[in-house]
Amino acid sequence: MNAEIRELSDLQDLRRLEELFAMVWGRTDEPPISSDMLKAFAQSGNYLAGAFLDGRLIGGLVGWLGGMPPRELHMHSHILGVLPDREARGLGFELKQHQRRWCLAREVKVMEWTTDPLVRRNAYFNLSKLGAEAPEYLINFYGEMDDGINAGEESDRLLIRWRLESERAEAAAAGKLAELDVDKLRGWGRIAILSVGADGEPVSVTSGARVLICQVPEDIVALRRSNPALAHRWRLALRQALGGSMERGYHIAGATRAGWYVLESGTT
Repeated sequence: MNAEIRELSDLQDLRRLEELFAMVWGRTDEPPISSDMLKAFAQSGNYLAGAFLDGRLIGGLVGWLGGMPPRELHMHSHILGVLPDREARGLGFELKQHQRRWCLAREVKVMEWTTDPLVRRNAYFNLSKLGAEAPEYLINFYGEMDDGINAGEESDRLLIRWRLESERAEAAAAGKLAELDVDKLRGWGRIAILSVGADGEPVSVTSGARVLICQVPEDIVALRRSNPALAHRWRLALRQALGGSMERGYHIAGATRAGWYVLESGTT
């Protein structure tokens, strides 16, 4: 990746960033964030960055500081968008590492954002590539969505918390964070409380085992377009399986590229 990543504050650049986010989210008529809001964030000292390749904006990332007492100071990382170009492979990781370095230079040691737990590539990216954790399952967090990716769907989210000085974050930044081996876990008889059935349907079972595994479909975005009813069945099934397990005291130990969450009980 030869893209140049730099902070943005010029209004022309911010208008280009607005257009990029609108394109990525399929909301050209109503961008997810406007250039005037971006300008206000930049003026007040928050984080806005763009990635440029041969002068063309191909990715962007926006976050702002939060944490009024009693909460700890942290960055809320609000929106990350990368164009689906071959040249942009790996750019999301580079943008997040740029944001991490920006925070650490200002003594901000925690970053938070939300992600759709049904999107397997995001779960893998956040938990395995970045070394973040997911402490909370949030039901219908934003209400019903109306963008081109999630239109008509309820907005369950995982809260992602990235402790920027943790051993996992350091190892991830160096590309040395070990990935979970779900095939080995399945070979040891770990229970799949949710898996993809023969016809793409969610198959659920209940278990109180110490270690559980939980699968999501290959491409929930495509499924929402082709079969919205089945996509909604997956929303409810994952809410019960993953969210319900977390309510009972399980925590997410990680996620794999193949779409598996690994959960461990809080008890030994």
